[in-house]
Order: sequence, then C-alpha cells, then structure tokens
Amino acid sequence: MSQHTPNELTQIFARDRELITRLKQDDAHYVRLADEYHEVNREVHRIEAETEAASDERTEELKRKRLTLLDEITAIVAKAREAA
Repeated sequence: MSQHTPNELTQIFARDRELITRLKQDDAHYVRLADEYHEVNREVHRIEAETEAASDERTEELKRKRLTLLDEITAIVAKAREAA
C-alpha cells in the first residue's frame, strides 16, 4: 500500500487549515465525524489498493458512508467559515 491515501480531509480542505485546527480543538462533534471519516476512507483505500478484500456491496456501502460523512463535515466547515 502506498503512503499516500487519497481523499484525506487535509487535502479536501487545504485552504481551511487554520479553521480545521480550530474545529479539532473546539468541536467534539467535528472530531468524531473526522475520525470516522478517516477510518472509513482508509478502509476504502485498502480495498481499492487490493490489500484488503471486500465484496462490491461492502465497498459501495463504505463509499456511501464516506460521502455522507464528508457532506456533514463540509456543512460544519462551511458554517465555521461563515462565522469567522
């Protein structure tokens, strides 16, 4: 498996680095969502890199979950951006 895992939040929200740091310190809900996102994203990456086996159904379920988490995280970041 490569060192680089695609779709990391640090890539997706690169322009919001300071805001993300603040959310990590101040927003427990954000932290929980981000942790879950990272876990699911890494599992998808392992499956796509063929270092972990999974059915097509399991892979699609994980991708949907990752997208749902990303939508929630994006909403939190957008709200925090507006408040800043």
